[in-house]
Amino acid sequence: MSEVASEQKLGMGALFQNQVIRTILLSVLFLQIGIWVRNYSILLYVIEKTNENPVAVSMISVAEFAPIFLFSFIGGTFADRWRPKRTMIWCDLLSAVSVFVVLITLFFGSWKVIFFATLVSSILSQFSQPAGMKLFKLHVPAELVQMGMSMYQTVFALFMILGPVLGTFVYEQFGIMAAVAVMGVAFVCSAAVLLMLPADQITFEEKRETSLMEEMKDGFRYVLNSKHLTLLGGTFMAAGLAIGLTQPLGVFLITERLDLPKENLQWLMAAFGIGMILGGGITVGISRKVSPQILLAIGLTASAIGFIGMGMSTAFWLTLTAQFFSGLFMPCIHIGINTMILQNTEEAFIGRVNGILNPVFMGAMIITMSASGWIKSHLSIVYMYEASAVLLLVGIVVLLPLMKKEAPAAQLKGEI
Repeated sequence: MSEVASEQKLGMGALFQNQVIRTILLSVLFLQIGIWVRNYSILLYVIEKTNENPVAVSMISVAEFAPIFLFSFIGGTFADRWRPKRTMIWCDLLSAVSVFVVLITLFFGSWKVIFFATLVSSILSQFSQPAGMKLFKLHVPAELVQMGMSMYQTVFALFMILGPVLGTFVYEQFGIMAAVAVMGVAFVCSAAVLLMLPADQITFEEKRETSLMEEMKDGFRYVLNSKHLTLLGGTFMAAGLAIGLTQPLGVFLITERLDLPKENLQWLMAAFGIGMILGGGITVGISRKVSPQILLAIGLTASAIGFIGMGMSTAFWLTLTAQFFSGLFMPCIHIGINTMILQNTEEAFIGRVNGILNPVFMGAMIITMSASGWIKSHLSIVYMYEASAVLLLVGIVVLLPLMKKEAPAAQLKGEI
């Protein structure tokens, strides 16, 4: 145990000595502040303006996730062409500009312009996120990649707890104008932090001899020729359909199934986040002994059980428990997916592979997300959550062909 502990300390020390990891984590911190204030202030604002209209609420999620489907592949392709540092900085600055435009417009125009802030920042993130992954691949030593990704996920997990509380507090105490201003300042701070990244390599501009369309075609051929990546895409599709069906319904789970004020939604998210933080430590500990396919299957199974519990529960404590259980195993999904992509993708195709698989997930998610408001008006919310659980189980079935052919996980992780 002492040897393991000393190795972990050395690993953490080396991790935070890496300038790229430190900078990206600090940038993500500011971005998460802006994103969660955006998500919750706009959600509560629209609920208030529309008297809890389920279609209007679901359109918030569509504005947030539709650009991932529409722009992810384009952004991933450009991540393999453009200078990543410059791309990330410009994306954050343009997000800030769009937010301040919304702030000015709110003084004079319709409240519906608030959707624009979500739409623009979501589009720009499709260029920034793959550029960040490219920097990670270029500048982070192989032995630190998995630990760095776990820290990256930990920041997201922390904001699953802090984000809803922060977003709700800012909106309820200061109003939508202040919330929009906080978003803009957060994006500017993120851009400033990114200036500390190492200078971009000139080769990103010099080595491009093929056209953008050719590189896009190469990306599709690369994924189609990989059995691991195509089956992972099938799992992504099933998971996207499942998550999209329930994504806009959390507030109605609180108000209808539990008969509580909508503000209690933040405690469900907090329970999920606490589970993610605890599960992250457990998952990193077992990931060396378990293949990424098995990790992903475990995470999907736990999420299915969580959906069943949330849909059937009429007690607040039981719903919280189901959310916590889902969060506890969510790192299995993230680490399993990221490890599979890294193991089965060459460096030159990282952006495009992410840009292909993410739209598969998000496209499926948007289909059910866009229809969820209409479905809810015809079906019980219980049936919707149970249907989501079944779709997650379908995703596990798609993964089964890869379970038997996986080499020992420890060997593969050593090769990343």
